[in-house]
This record gives sequence, structure tokens and C-alpha cells, in this order.
Amino acid sequence: MNVAEAVVRQLEARQVPFVATLNGHGLDPLYLAFRRSSIRVVDVRNEQAASYMAEVAGRLSRRVGVCAVSGAVAHVNALSGVLNAWFDGAPMLLITGTTPLASLGWGDFQDFDPVPVTAPITKYARWIDIPRRAAQIVHEAFAAATTGRPGPVHLALPLDVAGASVPEQELVLRGPLSGAVELTGAAEEGLVERAASWLQQAQRPLLVVGSGLYYARGEGVLKAFLDETQVPTVMPIWDRGCVPEPHDAFLGVIGALTGGPRLLPDADLIILAGVDFDYRIGQLQPPNVSPQARIVRIHADPHSVRTGVPADLEIVGSPATVLGQLLEACRERRYRCSGDWLGEARRRREEHRRRCLATAHRLGRHGITGCDVVQAIHEVATDETVILVDGGNIGQWFHHLMPDRCPGHWISCGRSGVVGWGLPGALAARLVFPDRPVLLLSGDGSFTFTVAELECAARQGLPFAAVVADDRRWGITASSQVSRYGEPLYSTLGPTRLDRVAEGFGCAGLRVERREELIPQLRAALAADRPTVLHVPIVPGGPQD
Repeated sequence: MNVAEAVVRQLEARQVPFVATLNGHGLDPLYLAFRRSSIRVVDVRNEQAASYMAEVAGRLSRRVGVCAVSGAVAHVNALSGVLNAWFDGAPMLLITGTTPLASLGWGDFQDFDPVPVTAPITKYARWIDIPRRAAQIVHEAFAAATTGRPGPVHLALPLDVAGASVPEQELVLRGPLSGAVELTGAAEEGLVERAASWLQQAQRPLLVVGSGLYYARGEGVLKAFLDETQVPTVMPIWDRGCVPEPHDAFLGVIGALTGGPRLLPDADLIILAGVDFDYRIGQLQPPNVSPQARIVRIHADPHSVRTGVPADLEIVGSPATVLGQLLEACRERRYRCSGDWLGEARRRREEHRRRCLATAHRLGRHGITGCDVVQAIHEVATDETVILVDGGNIGQWFHHLMPDRCPGHWISCGRSGVVGWGLPGALAARLVFPDRPVLLLSGDGSFTFTVAELECAARQGLPFAAVVADDRRWGITASSQVSRYGEPLYSTLGPTRLDRVAEGFGCAGLRVERREELIPQLRAALAADRPTVLHVPIVPGGPQD
């Protein structure tokens, strides 16, 4: 057995279903090993797309997504998805095939050490440089990717090591081998009791649930907590949601660029479950939160629970386990949130939504709007539909107008705010969920980042529906510039016919120019047996324009 075969066996043992890749110098030993395995290899047109597929697979499945690229510039291209995974805490593995280790620094083709470049944005980065330790190094990478705050990891596999023979008995690891995120750990009872007593004292509590609760598989306990306590609940925009079904206490997202209902500043108790510290929660500083508000932070990672500013109560443990402990403490106290506060929070949410709809009505005098597109998706999508949202203004329309739908069924760019990941993400969604409808909602600028991946989807039989809202601009930037300076600055785009582009890549293309065509054409796109692009020219403008 050679080292490349040993690495692939480790991936296979961890039930990795597919590897996204773009071929190049250094990868042939891995490819030969993949051909003798059960792992599907999906080849793409850009290393950036391969890395986005891996990180989206991680976010959708809570298992390590894997991509493999060659060295030097190819490696750097793939760092877009790695950085996105770093921001969002998504489990993924980047494997870089490189020039022989023995020639490193000797000026051979693509002579470049990728590990120092990757190390700052990964949880684990190293060479597979000792053949007999290959399996153990892969194990360490998976362990880092799936524990604490999940995240990306990187392994560099040089050609000479990949082809080196190694006795199989030296590679055996004790099982079981897992590729899934596994967050464990309960909180000290005294800390849970204090949080429960603060809930009982609070007049305006707010629960903020983030990606950390999703990775802890917190859907069931969150539903039970909301049923029991009726505490108003929100999620930071772009986090991975885990609200499993519509609920009166779930009020949508906070931290959107285009605003939202006033909830965070008026809360007197804020419980953050699996939420990272950043601007979306106002850095927990006045005026974004009340100076008198008590803050409780719950996180699986001891470092993450203390980043930014200290909280009044910091609880280290699996967010799902700790929320379950808090639920039991609330039951013992027969605690239930004030109906007046929940009613007021819902009224504020609906008032904000009405303002967005009023903006849409004004813009709609001139044609189809982003609001029309989102409302059509709301009508057509079911709880089985996997929705991916890629883009600025169209993303804002989506997040403001679909708060009553389950965020557990959609995925957006993640905490980094990146655009252009959606088309590769749709390929990953189809591979992760082969039997569910997959719908990508994208802006025109975002979609064209990786538009050539349509050929990959068509060639490899990966159907999905892509709805492209085309406002001929980088919409969210242009809206901000118009409000500040009276005109867009280098943020407008030319006309395209993305339906025809899709046909040129072997996909189906549909164009919608009337509102009444949106729903039937969307249904047709979702029912198609090949990738289908629904090109929808829209009026420029966002929810707060």
C-alpha cells in the first residue's frame, strides 16, 4: 500500500461521500487511489469552487467536507472556501498535492510550501511527511475539524510521500473513525441555575441561537425550549440555522445591513447559544445592547465563549446540552416568558416587514422586484427544499421576508459575507441531499463568479434550480453608494442573458419578464431533470431603499 491509498482509506472509513477537485501537478497518486474507493470524485473548473463545495458540504451535513487541489497558485485559489469555513466554523479538509518533499526549495515546478499560508486560517495544518504516520496525521486533522468550534484543516501531500510504500499494519488506527462534528459536555449545575433565575427575573429576555447550536444538533432541544418558555428567539444573519419548523417565538435574523426590528437594544437578558462575537450582535456594546442587560454566553469552545468582551455569565459546554439543562431548570420553576413581551417583539417584527413590503410596492411600479422573487420562492418551496442564498440585496430581501420559514432548511454565505459561493454550493447540496429539491437564489454578480461550474453540473448529472435576480449591479453596494453619494460608484454591470449562458454549458435556461410567470417557471425549474437557470431581470433596490 502507498501513502495516497492510506489517506483515501481514512477518508472512506469516515464515510466521506465525495471529494471536489481540480486536477493538476501532484494529485495523480490520490486520483488513482480514489478510483479504487467508494468515494465519488467531482471535478470542477476552478479550485475556488472545489473549496466552496467542501465547506458547504460541511455546513449542510455537520461532517467534514473534502476537496483536493494541486500546489502553488492552485492552492491559493482554494483558500477562498477555507477562509469562509474559518469565519463560519465549518468542518472541511483541504488536501494539497505538491511537488516532491525532497525537492522543496530546490526550484522545481510549483516549488512552494503551502502550510505556512494556510496555518493562520485553519485549526490544523501540516505536511504528511512521514509515511508510516499518514493515518495518524489524517486522524488529527479530522479531530481538529470536528471538536470545539468546528473549522477547516489542511494537509499537504507531496508526490514522493504519496507514492511511498508503507506496511499496512503500521497504519492501523483503533476505531471507531468518525467524520462528524461531535460536541459534548454539560455545564456546571450552579451556572445553569443562575441563568434560570435570571430568566425568571427578566422582563424582556432574548435568546440568540447561532451555528454552534446547529453543530451541536440542537434542533430538538431548541423546539422544546421554545414550546416551554416562549422566549423570543433570533439568529445572526448568515449563521447556520437550526429552527426545525415555524414557531411563534422565532422572529428571524438580526445583524442585517438593512436593519431589522428593535429587539437586541431593548432586551434586559440576552442568552447567546453557540453564537460568535462580532458586529451582528453589536459587539455587545451600547447602544446596540442596553448597559443594564445581563449577558449569558454558551459555547462549546472555551476560547470562543470569552472572545471580544466578557459576559456576565460564561458557560462552556455543548450548546445543545446546556440549553437542555436550562430547559429542565425552567420546567422546575414553571417559567414562561411574558406574553406581553413576545407579543411586542412579534409586533415589531411585523412592522419592520411592512416597511420592507412598502419599499417593494414602490419599486414594483417599474417591474419585478427582489421581493417578488422571494415571495415566489416562499410559495413554491416546501420543508424538503434545500435553499441556498448567495448575494447582497437579494439576500437581504430573503432574510427579511422569510422569517416564518425554517432556517434549518436554508443556508447562506456564512459569517464572512462572501458572494460567489452559491453555484458550487448547489452542487454540494445535490450531492449531500440527492433526493431533495435544491434551489439556489443568487444575484447576477454573485452567480457569474463561478458560472462555468454549470458545465460541471450538467456533465456530472447534478440537477438543481438556480434563480438569478439580475439588477445589473452589485446591488447592496450600489444601494449604499446611492444613499451616501447620490450615484453608484463602479458598481454597475452590463446586460447578460444568463438563460442562454446556461444553455451554452449544457443546462436548461428560462427567462422571466412578468410577475405572473415567476411561480410556474420556478415550479418547472425545480421539476427539471438537469440544472436549470431561471434568469429574472429585476428593478434595482433593497428592502430599505
